[in-house]
Amino acid sequence: MTTTAPTTTTPTPALDPARWPDVARVPHVPLRAVVAARLLHRLAARRGLRIEHPAGLCRQPAPPGTPVLRLHRPGDFLHRVGEGGLIGFGEAYQAGDWDSPDLITLLTELATAPQTLVPRGTQWLRRLYVSRPPAADLPTAANARRNIHRHYDLSNDMFALFLDPTMTYSSAVFPTAPDGAPEASREALPTAQHRKIDRLLDLARVGPGTRLLEIGTGWGELAVRAAARGAHVVSLTLSEEQLVLARRRIARAGLDDRAEVRLCDYRAAEGVYDAVVSVEMIEAVGRPFWPDYFRTLDRVLAPGGRVALQAISMPHDRMLASSRTQTWILKYVFPGGQIPSVRAIRETAARHTRLRVTRADAYGPHYAETLRLWRERFTEQSAQLAGLGFDEVFRRTWEFYLAYSEAGFRTGYLDVHQLLLTRDEVAA
Repeated sequence: MTTTAPTTTTPTPALDPARWPDVARVPHVPLRAVVAARLLHRLAARRGLRIEHPAGLCRQPAPPGTPVLRLHRPGDFLHRVGEGGLIGFGEAYQAGDWDSPDLITLLTELATAPQTLVPRGTQWLRRLYVSRPPAADLPTAANARRNIHRHYDLSNDMFALFLDPTMTYSSAVFPTAPDGAPEASREALPTAQHRKIDRLLDLARVGPGTRLLEIGTGWGELAVRAAARGAHVVSLTLSEEQLVLARRRIARAGLDDRAEVRLCDYRAAEGVYDAVVSVEMIEAVGRPFWPDYFRTLDRVLAPGGRVALQAISMPHDRMLASSRTQTWILKYVFPGGQIPSVRAIRETAARHTRLRVTRADAYGPHYAETLRLWRERFTEQSAQLAGLGFDEVFRRTWEFYLAYSEAGFRTGYLDVHQLLLTRDEVAA
């Protein structure tokens, strides 16, 4: 580990205790802070991290590619991490206690084999700071709309700052180079989002006359594209902001006679459909309600019908380890969620329904590139956030969220799949 003085300073964001109570509050846990400091130095030595802080000695800049953790308020940082672990690490970034000249490089290193961040002999320390998500965030029928509101109803204009003109908030599928790597660029993103949508619609065999149920509307691009194929679309959302804009976009496309958007929980879905498509919706369902989700798919699917899902996934053992654990992402970005494993999807569908996963295609590197493009555009447009009513802590929260997610896909800790589910009696 090398310790140096920082080359830049970051002003402390104005912290509104009412809006950001746990970011504004700096805990005082001296013993835990000492433990956090020792673990940090050990981690830096093992992973080749460069730690910079105000009291460090001046040295040469870190070589390119070196993960750098630049501490502006080391004491606050260590007390936050000592009390809250990775949640405290994220809150320290929100508060401006630390930065990095290359946030992705640092977070990618930390996302590599995250189970080894704490030495095996000190795993018991996890009990000191790990908590369960609050009961109010459990995505029951009563709570789900509030959870969705806290993320998707922030502001359509805010999402438009970093999404492409299709307003598609899920992984794109890019063309691939000969080595299999996605060929991603900002200009190619709208086409790549249409490629993703078309693959899902093809997987579900959506065409003229298809009765299609979409669970999770987004801002309406899939519904528009399906209706343009001649399908009759019913799309369900719990986001009032998305509902208004999706309906407007459908009407603008002249397709409101074929596509209908309803403010409706998936559990209350009505009707019978030839196909069901759901894009990155299962992550918000919550593990206790996965059986309900798949039972709904089975209940509304006509004989011979097909279900096409796009789902973020994680390794099964990591899913089990993180289940029922509060995380920074759950606390500040996606309350009530749980990323499944593909195994969990297969087993839940098989245990509770007649549906079976008959195809699963992975696109993890494509999500890393999608997130990179979103993050870069968010950074470029962030000066406009204040005009939309968002403060500096919000900017740092979303900067960290996008980079944190990108790092997860770059390391393979996270993946994304397009999955086909059919009933036992139907051949894929």
